[in-house]
Amino acid sequence: MATLSSQYYQPAPTAERDLILMRYIDEEHLAHPFVGSRRICDALRERGFEVGRRHVRTLMEQMGIEALYRKLRLSDPAPGHKIWPYLLRNLKIDRVDQVRATDITYIPLARGFAYLVAIINWYSRKVLAWRLSNCMDSAFCVDALEEALARYGKPEIFNTDQGSQFTSTQFTDTLLAQGIQISMDGRERWIDIVFVERLWRSVKCEEVYLRFVGGICGWFSESSKDRRQHDRRLAVCIC
Repeated sequence: MATLSSQYYQPAPTAERDLILMRYIDEEHLAHPFVGSRRICDALRERGFEVGRRHVRTLMEQMGIEALYRKLRLSDPAPGHKIWPYLLRNLKIDRVDQVRATDITYIPLARGFAYLVAIINWYSRKVLAWRLSNCMDSAFCVDALEEALARYGKPEIFNTDQGSQFTSTQFTDTLLAQGIQISMDGRERWIDIVFVERLWRSVKCEEVYLRFVGGICGWFSESSKDRRQHDRRLAVCIC
């Protein structure tokens, strides 16, 4: 894997036409996150693509996206994983080190695609660490988690979805070893990741779709300078 700061990827080999379709699918999902495969398929056909809904659904599954009301999902839970309770229901989050969260999104590249994970402070909306990878294993998520813990200490609660990266023993054991309470949300808790969706939209619309992966580093490194007061975008301290 590459050692470039916070990046673990080599572009995933995918047919060029599918890469074009995936980019347009991602743009449609960013603009209309509550829309499913049927509406996205219709939008692609309006753009002139001859594509079936089944193929659109397959690409969406590969990208890890669903209509937001069904909860963004990048993978199924790890086999036999423990069901952790959702601890944020009716919880007043009023301090910096109280709750952290994480999420993964699809990122288009010039010759493929990758997955971006971010560790986020729930109260301050601050990104504490991030990694980019071309595979969906837990290693790059654990690496980002360990960096956030090393640089910023530990929170009281860490909230994730039930994707296999976050339900893996490597990820949960890292949290438990620090005495951190694990919270996992169900599909009905999609509303809680709206602020994360805003982060992904900002990253993609402002940098990724303009300059691809090179823009990610610049966006994260510069965002702490002047974005805090604009649309509550995340201030990031990644060097």
